[in-house]
Amino acid sequence: MRHVAIVGSGPAGYYTAETLQKAGDIAVDVIDRLPVPYGLIRTGVAPDHQSIKAVSRRYEGVALTDNVRFVGHVSVGTDVTIDELVGLYDAVVLATGAPNDRPLDIPGADLPGVIGSAAFVGWYNGHPDFADLNPPLDAPGVAVIGNGNVALDVARILAKTPAEFAGSDIVAHARDALAASAVRHIQILGRRGPHQIAMTPKELGELSHLERASPRVDPADLPPEGDDALLEPGMRKSVTHLRSFSANPVAKPVTIDFDFFAMPIAIEGDGRVQRLIVERTTLDADLRSHGTGETYALDAGLVVSCIGYQTPPIPGVPYEHGRGRFASDEGRVLPGLYAVGWARRGPSGTIGTNKPDGARIAEMLLEDIGRGAGKAGRPGLDALLASRNIVPVTFRDWRRIEAAEVAAALDGRPREKFTSIEAMLQAIGR
Repeated sequence: MRHVAIVGSGPAGYYTAETLQKAGDIAVDVIDRLPVPYGLIRTGVAPDHQSIKAVSRRYEGVALTDNVRFVGHVSVGTDVTIDELVGLYDAVVLATGAPNDRPLDIPGADLPGVIGSAAFVGWYNGHPDFADLNPPLDAPGVAVIGNGNVALDVARILAKTPAEFAGSDIVAHARDALAASAVRHIQILGRRGPHQIAMTPKELGELSHLERASPRVDPADLPPEGDDALLEPGMRKSVTHLRSFSANPVAKPVTIDFDFFAMPIAIEGDGRVQRLIVERTTLDADLRSHGTGETYALDAGLVVSCIGYQTPPIPGVPYEHGRGRFASDEGRVLPGLYAVGWARRGPSGTIGTNKPDGARIAEMLLEDIGRGAGKAGRPGLDALLASRNIVPVTFRDWRRIEAAEVAAALDGRPREKFTSIEAMLQAIGR
């Protein structure tokens, strides 16, 4: 029997397990720090995007096979080390994703009220690490830094009415705070222009249907319409949405303004964020942005930085600090140790991008390990954890947690997610 451990139960982890579980005499343990699986599907995908979250049912099918096991509430690096896992398993795959915010490196970024998108998204999605974030929503202005889909998610969630969250799994503390929010002006800032955004048509189109919020684009920021013909079809659709926001602004209580060619250079405030200082930019022939020296200030009681993510280092594992990911040779990190998904390639691509990535890494390690080296594998991990009085959460336990969350839901919501590890464990009698 060959034994493989996958550290991380998000999309990259389960897509890797999906290929491995078809390989015959193999036992796969999917290890996660939290008592609940699915990673960013549970705590990263926007709560009003339930169709995307439905992919977890595919992962559930993998998890319920005989040779794949969920090992929850086990922290790699604390409860068990990477070296111990490499000693126990024929292969160990790091599928930890990129859960940490890339730092916003400008003066004032440490002021209260400046929050990274991983933390803010984790707050409204009920991630235990961020449940107590309590972002300030008591001022009318919010600045959202970034020109990708995460920035759109943040702006959309801030702009929605309580009724518009029907059918979502946004957590109660966020739903209540947003219902009492004083936010009325949301600025989405990008250093480059409309033709350089990383926003997809579906997410941009959603802004047109918000009940109380209106998206707006300054016509002066748009390039000549004929230039759109050079764009690939998806980007062309996205820019078409921006043009419609410019041509048909609708008066509503909340505004979402796209501020292009805008580079944040400082954050100011007396004890908390009060304003964002922005420098106008221009693009060179290579489409790189450069400051023009012209600056202006935006009033903001909250700044959400959506500028990217990075994988947290693990002691003893080679790491590329400049790129925020594990160092690897096409996925091979060290003998017996691999990386997959964002942990391997950095925060790029969609959830679906992890499927071929997971399959490729699985096929690579299967070739490397051959028939296996007779390592202890799953029984060895169980013995090690038992010697440390650590009782993992099983997939059966997760199903009980899930059932309790669904039973607690109100108003047609799919579930009321538990936002603390203690509540999750209490649901299974721990």
